[in-house]
Amino acid sequence: RERTPSRITVCLWLHRRSKGGIALYLGRRDFVDHLDSVDVVDGVIKVDPSDLNGRKVFVYLACAFRYGSDELDVIGLSFRRDIWVQRVQVYPPTGESINKTPMQESLLKKAGEQGYPFSFQMPTNLPCSVSLQPGPNDAGKACGVDFEVKGYIANEADNADEVIEKKDTCRLMIRKIQFAPANNKAGPKADITKQFMMSDKPVHLEASLEKEIYYHGETITVKVKINNETTKVVKKIKVSVEQLTNVVLYSSDTYVKAVCSEEFGETVNASSTLEKSFQITPLLANNKEKRGLSVDGRLKDEDTHLASTTLSQGEKEMQGIIVSYKVKVNLMVAGGGKVTIGFP
Repeated sequence: RERTPSRITVCLWLHRRSKGGIALYLGRRDFVDHLDSVDVVDGVIKVDPSDLNGRKVFVYLACAFRYGSDELDVIGLSFRRDIWVQRVQVYPPTGESINKTPMQESLLKKAGEQGYPFSFQMPTNLPCSVSLQPGPNDAGKACGVDFEVKGYIANEADNADEVIEKKDTCRLMIRKIQFAPANNKAGPKADITKQFMMSDKPVHLEASLEKEIYYHGETITVKVKINNETTKVVKKIKVSVEQLTNVVLYSSDTYVKAVCSEEFGETVNASSTLEKSFQITPLLANNKEKRGLSVDGRLKDEDTHLASTTLSQGEKEMQGIIVSYKVKVNLMVAGGGKVTIGFP
């Protein structure tokens, strides 16, 4: 995800009101993970005490993995697993002092005297907002990792036996995002030497990228060097980009899907060399019907991109969906041989 220049927001209120006596206010929906810290989720909830009937008002922030549509929940099974949840009581006030942020000061002016501020600090080992792209005929919400701020009226903060009516809740979906580092390092390089049967000399293949980070929609230039010492002909060169999605919940499962693949007709005759750069551009627009592809978390039906690479600091244990990419170069050799190289 590319970092865009700073912008001044004149007036932006994200507001969700329940049919009961509460209403949620947030100033934004995107919160940035800076690797060593995450933006504080700061908001305000408006409470009408006359509708509470002696109950309390709580707010929670939850990071969850959704692996089935809510409509499938017909036999009491949950198709949602909470990765991290934090709850706070906002009414009656607990007496704990709160240092209000400038955003909360603005939201309190909007909510009026019945507004109460709340804040959440997410840990740095949570995944970012990612959705798994549904197939063309799939209905309902997409599977993936999402973040939800929810206000609710209840007697206790977390009592599994207490039934909370829908009219006594209000919720807003938010996103946890990451920006690419400002300094772009030199790109990776890999090489391989492969020898074929009936040939006493090998094929040398080297591939490299110009830089380490590419933004959404940016063309990737792959520099390829081939030294064909065999008596065979390299008939074709194939360059591809694969998306690796690691789903870490009860176990760790990795799914690999090609998001861009192009074949080039350059040939390398026996005992000859080739040095050339090839360009490919991975785009979600070319993968719209690919079921299970990871895309950046979306709110409602807005446009999105292929999921950004998950950045982490150190050896943090992370659950949810972790995304990375690999570039592969394949040489198709006459007689059915193949030389393959790949690097992240």
